[in-house]
Parts: sequence; structure tokens; C-alpha cells
Amino acid sequence: MSGKTPTIVSIGAAVQDVFLSHSDEFVPVCANPHECFLKLELGAKADVNKIDFSTGGGATNASVTFARQGLNALFMGTVGHDPAGEAVLQDLDKEGVDTRHISYSDKYNTGYSMLLLAPNGERTILTYRGASTHYDAKNFDVSEVNADWLYVSSLAGSMDALSTIFHQAKKADIKVFFNPGKDELKQASKLKGLLDDVEVLSVNKEEAMKIVEGDSLEELVRHLLHYVPVAIVSDGPNGVMASDGETIVRAGMYQDVKVIDRTGAGDAFGSGFLSQWAQGKSLKDAIVFASANSTSVVTKIGAKPGILHAGVKLHEMPLTETKF
Repeated sequence: MSGKTPTIVSIGAAVQDVFLSHSDEFVPVCANPHECFLKLELGAKADVNKIDFSTGGGATNASVTFARQGLNALFMGTVGHDPAGEAVLQDLDKEGVDTRHISYSDKYNTGYSMLLLAPNGERTILTYRGASTHYDAKNFDVSEVNADWLYVSSLAGSMDALSTIFHQAKKADIKVFFNPGKDELKQASKLKGLLDDVEVLSVNKEEAMKIVEGDSLEELVRHLLHYVPVAIVSDGPNGVMASDGETIVRAGMYQDVKVIDRTGAGDAFGSGFLSQWAQGKSLKDAIVFASANSTSVVTKIGAKPGILHAGVKLHEMPLTETKF
């Protein structure tokens, strides 16, 4: 998109996050390397030596990536009339995100999460989803928004709202980046029916396997391309594979860093990718920035503090690019 700054509308959840950490009670108890638990004695008091307040939700996190990259960022989501909703708005306003299209719930409070952080960066999350799980399609009218892209995260399985949004976007010639959540993936047949209106689909390996057949990342990506023009499948520390139907990019870990908190890492990857792709960058460059953005986020507590700003210098990473 030469000469024009892309406008991206992020649609989805907005929550207040409270992080509790630096507690001897939060040390993981592991039965094996793949099965660990947080053990809290019922009726006991656990001392916590650090508390951090932040805001999250996939759509608000994404909108901050777009704003920090110098794009026109708008947020569409639902909050309650409460301090948590005010905190969300203040964070977005501070970042320069347009919040004129936010909607309010008169029945539910703003989503709220309490995150218990273990020393290894993993966390146990207690979540009240509230207004972020009760979506009304009438609150998400994109037909009058002059946007280039929609970044759509989970709408708590509200397929009717998603269908309305996607059809409006297609009619208005707005492209859609979709990162479905578990509630959408539970309705795989309906989800597949929505993909006709999606330009970029971003999922992890387990999620991809709920949509198409395949065992390897390449099989999954190739099969997803039957539904969407651009498919991205991540596999945690094992890296990511993406294709636009012309090339396939396989990338490893951007950098081995000490993980402080994994909250928002997936949001940072998806929004990082779109922030570059919407500007006409190559698939390879978009994946590199997405990986760098995600890596930066896990080095800080909260989903937003580590999001990269425009002009940051990136280094090379393990990556191969081949013809499709």
C-alpha cells in the first residue's frame, strides 16, 4: 500500500489483568516435564510479594501493536460501566488507539483476569469474561468504518456476530485477519463456512488440526490454503510455518530469552504479522517481525509493555523460504 497508512480495526475482547507473582506458593509441582500444577492449600493464606495491573484481551493488545507501528488503529469491543472498563480505555487512549466504536454492556462487568505467575513464566489464570463473552452483532457495524483490515480475535463463539462482521467487511472491501479462539473451534463446520471471507488465518498447530487434516505444519498449512489465501500455523517453541500460496516460510525461535510472562504472546505474533503485511511487506519480513514482537512481549509482565515500537532494529533468525 504505497503512499497510504493502513487503517486496522481490532475486534474482540478487552479485559483488566492483575498479575500476582514472587510467591513461594507459585512454584510449579511437576509430575513430568509436560504436566505441571500449581498447588495451593485450601484454607491457607499464600503471601504474594508483587502485584502488577495491566489490561489485555486479544483485540486491545493487537490495536496497541498497530498504533506503535504507526498505523491507524481502531478498537471495537464491549466493556462494562466500571473501573476495569475505564482502565482499558485509558490504556488505549494513551497509545493513540481510536476508541470511538467501543460499546458498553448494561448487564455485565468488564472482563477481569487474575494471573498467578510461576517463576518459569507460566501462569494459572482465573478469568471472569463478563462483557467480553456477550456480543451483540449490532455493536460491530464495520460498514461505515473506512478501514483496510479487520483484525478479529475470538468473539466467544458468537458465530452469528462473526458472520455479520465478515459479510459487512467483504461488502466494504475490507480484508479480514482472523485468529479464532476455542469457542469458535468447537464449531468447526460453522467456522469453515466463515473462512470464505477471511484473507489471513492464524492458528496454532492443535487448532489447525481441528479445522483440517494433517500432522505436520506443512500439511496443515497446505490444507488451510484451500480455505484462505494466507495461512499461518504456529507450534510454540518449535517455530511457525506460513504460506501465501506462492512461498512457504518456516521459522524457528527468534531469540532465546528468559520468559517472564507468556500473556499476550500469541496476540503479539498475529498483530505483528498483520502490521507488516498490511503495509505490503513480504511474507518473510512479516514473520520475522511477528516473531520479534512475540519474543519481546514475554520478557515483561503483561501483554502490552513489551510490544515493539516503530523503527526497532531486528536481527536475523532461523528461517527458510521456498517456493510453494
